[in-house]
Order: sequence, then structure tokens, then C-alpha cells
Amino acid sequence: MEIKQSNRIQTSLINALEKKALVWLAGKQPQWVNSDHLTVFGFIGALVICAGFVLSNLNIHWLWLANLGLIINWYGDSLDGTLARVRKQQRPVYGFYLDHTVDCINEIIMFVGAGLSAMMQNFGIAMFCLLFYLLITNNVNVNAHLKGEYKLTYAKMGPTEFRLIVFIVNVIFIHVPPVRNFLTEWIIFGRPVVVGPFDLVGSVILVILALMYFVTIIKDAKYYSEIDPRPQSKDEEDAR
Repeated sequence: MEIKQSNRIQTSLINALEKKALVWLAGKQPQWVNSDHLTVFGFIGALVICAGFVLSNLNIHWLWLANLGLIINWYGDSLDGTLARVRKQQRPVYGFYLDHTVDCINEIIMFVGAGLSAMMQNFGIAMFCLLFYLLITNNVNVNAHLKGEYKLTYAKMGPTEFRLIVFIVNVIFIHVPPVRNFLTEWIIFGRPVVVGPFDLVGSVILVILALMYFVTIIKDAKYYSEIDPRPQSKDEEDAR
């Protein structure tokens, strides 16, 4: 069974630096370590992130555990494919299936953890962010099949940049109490809703994800319509 690998499109802000670091790290891995081990390591990172967010309800400094999880998740999730490419051990069918299945599981774990953290007053915001992240992920996978392109970044932003943003926000929340303790109240559909700083950050991320998704699907739908036009009916052919 011959499967052609999709062309990876990676144009994030730190892509060049990250690629060099990952290739270097891949060369330092012991021979007994393979891509599956790193995929599992990334999954463990997602669990650590979730645990850190949930435990922040007891003490805000547990966010350092979430930040450790972000590093672990980046290491495993970003390095598994690089290791296979460096060692020329790619498995385009199995690797694609496992990597992207686990990615979706990781995303659910991390967003649920963020929604349950001490910083977020409204769990629904985290769930809507998760919804649009999964929609974007689904669109990327569909395009990988139809276009042969696997787009990893949008507007120069990829998974690594999002991890870095969350890392920085966590540090701010730990060390800047006025930001952490800020609360306001909005009236939404006639009901008062308490909004915290992480809800505001989540709302901004939600708007960005939603715009990215709708702009992308409109652009992709137009492209597919042009290369796969609607067949003319018999009446239209006769009219010609």
C-alpha cells in the first residue's frame, strides 16, 4: 500500500529556530526511543497540563505544573514526527493516524483542564475554544487528504506559539495578583455573568479561532468549487 505523504506547510514565527532545535534533539535521542514513545510522552504532558490547571484551584502556584506540562507536551508532540524523519523511519499511514488521533485527545484534555482552572469563571468559553480548535483540526486533516497539504500554521501562529502564549499568561497570573484577582460582571442575554481575566483571554482566543476557521473554510470551499465545478444539467446543455 503506497501512501504519499502530505506536504507540510509550516510558516510560524519561530519555525526556523524550532526546526533546528527539534533536529538537534532528535539526534540526541537514545536508539531505544522511537516516535511512539514520544507520542505517549506528549500525551503525558497533556495530562500534566490538565492536573496543573485543576490544582490551581488549591494554590495558584500549581500553574507551574501546567507550564511543565506544556514543555513536556511540546517535546513529545513536536519531536515524534521529527525523529521519524531524521531516522528515515516514516510510517505515513500509521503515523498520521496515531499522531492526529492523539492530538485531538490531548486538545480535549488541555482545554477541559483550562476550563476547570482557578482562572476561568466560565467553563463554556473553554469548550467553545475547544470546539473551534477541533473544527480547524478537522479542516486541516480534510485538506491533507484532498490537497495533499498539511497546514500547521495560520497567521504565523501554530501549536508552539499557542503553547508559548499560555505559558506566559500562566506566569503573569502567578506573579501579578491584580491581574489574577480582576473580576467584572457582564450582562449577557439579560443575565449577570462574572468574567475573570482568563475568560477575557479565552474570549480573545475564541474570536481568533472562529475568524481563522470561517475565513479558511470560505477560501477552501471557493478553491474546491473551482477545481470541481457543478456538472451541467441536460437542460443547460441543450440550451448551449
